[in-house]
Amino acid sequence: MGPAPKFASLRIAALTAKKWPRSGQRAVPSGPVRVGGFMGQDHDKSHVHSVQPADPSPGALIDWKVHGVKVIPGHALDPNTAQTPGMSRATAINYARAGAEKLWAGTVTIHANAKTGAHHHGDLESIIFVVKGRARMRWGEKLEFTAEAGPGDFIYVPPYVPHQEINASRDEVLECVLVRSGQEPVVVNLDIAPVEPPEQVLWRDPIHR
Repeated sequence: MGPAPKFASLRIAALTAKKWPRSGQRAVPSGPVRVGGFMGQDHDKSHVHSVQPADPSPGALIDWKVHGVKVIPGHALDPNTAQTPGMSRATAINYARAGAEKLWAGTVTIHANAKTGAHHHGDLESIIFVVKGRARMRWGEKLEFTAEAGPGDFIYVPPYVPHQEINASRDEVLECVLVRSGQEPVVVNLDIAPVEPPEQVLWRDPIHR
């Protein structure tokens, strides 16, 4: 082996000089930090949140017990969220419940042989993970495209795409986990007469062809 690069000793010195907090210690930031539960300046403060903001002042101690990891039990989800006919949504994670600032997560249930109305979610991106059952998606201006997903499959819905979720099973409930890219419960229900039959679209990996 040849001699180590000149910058290697500098990097080692920088790492050893850094004072890493010991296990159990709280981090002491040198300036303002953004912690889950800390409201932005444009946030509507006219209502009360259950999550208290962290002290962002220089040198403040962060209480990681309060502002750290949140585990939300599956039996404690909140059904008081925007709904679409034919579908039941329940909130697991949002700002009020967990301090999340940039995403929404919850569950979606569609009864056997049922389907939602056509809708879109504005500028939000959505990811659906199928836990149980068989999902059939239709999308497009006339719902002219279709694809199916089963347990373990992921579904990506881009912003403003008119779409419809369908339970493809006649006797099994469809259960999914849903994650969105924003906090607002945007659901724009649409009056669309679907074309028949729709065109099946298969996903093809654009990277690993």
